[in-house]
Amino acid sequence: MPVSSVKDAYDSLAREISQVVVGQEELLRSLFVGLVSDGHVLLEGVPGLAKTLVAESLSKALDLESVRIQFTPDLLPSDIVGTETYRPQTGEFSLKKWPIFANVVVADEINRAPSKVQSALLEAMQERRVSLAGETLALPSPFFVVATMNPLEEEGTYPLPEASLDRFLLKVKVGYPSRSEEIEIMRRMSSSETAPISKVLTKKTLAELRAAVRDGVHVDEKLYSYVADIVTATRDPSSYSVEGLSDMIAYGASPRASIGLIRAAKSVAALSGRDYAVPEDVKSVAREVLRHRIGLSYEATVSGTDPDAIIESVLNHVPVP
Repeated sequence: MPVSSVKDAYDSLAREISQVVVGQEELLRSLFVGLVSDGHVLLEGVPGLAKTLVAESLSKALDLESVRIQFTPDLLPSDIVGTETYRPQTGEFSLKKWPIFANVVVADEINRAPSKVQSALLEAMQERRVSLAGETLALPSPFFVVATMNPLEEEGTYPLPEASLDRFLLKVKVGYPSRSEEIEIMRRMSSSETAPISKVLTKKTLAELRAAVRDGVHVDEKLYSYVADIVTATRDPSSYSVEGLSDMIAYGASPRASIGLIRAAKSVAALSGRDYAVPEDVKSVAREVLRHRIGLSYEATVSGTDPDAIIESVLNHVPVP
């Protein structure tokens, strides 16, 4: 499949989903980038911004099996991955698989559950498998986790462990709709008619799109060096003459950030109709790839500095090839 097919596929998906979702084009684009990059996406925003609706609409348009898991404080890890059940009729134990065995897992309000439950997704997100009752079970392909997250300032939320955050390719901040979009939302919700989502792509087509991005988009050696410089600058800002950041960063981005930047940049290039990636592709996804992988120091928290400001400073100081 040619790389140009990626843009055509996205346009078809966007047209179909726009029948149900008003606005949120950037959110849909980020989800598509995560999907064709074979990564997972974390969505942060207040309730009511259509985060879950967009994710579920995407799975329907792709004809993928999806499941929604509502994360709550009383949820258990076994409620996600499964458990052993005893059958009195046979006197034997059998495995009971739970929701994680789906193509698209929508982890709704993931930070409403404590870290023990959040960590149940770690092996699944990285290795695409789960260990259950002494057995290793493969997850279906594709396997795509979309987690929604309330701002941490809200009551009853738990911070996600660094290991969990690092497994998300992108962290997307979801904002409010514009005034005109809000009016259209009210108009649609006042009507009893809702347009169903039709299947636009198949699993086979999605696999071909992923292969087109992975194998068909060229990355120059200079771009690899550029990404390495960006990630290294989050760990050691002073070596790149980024003044004032050393005291703001508790820890920098992991090697998964470097891998993620390249994969996401290749997807953005394909969405632009190109079979080669450029520095602007990297810049366009740098915040979404890095913002959840940079640990803020106490000084940064007190001063109100957020990761996006740090990333912006790094991008401004690292030389572009």
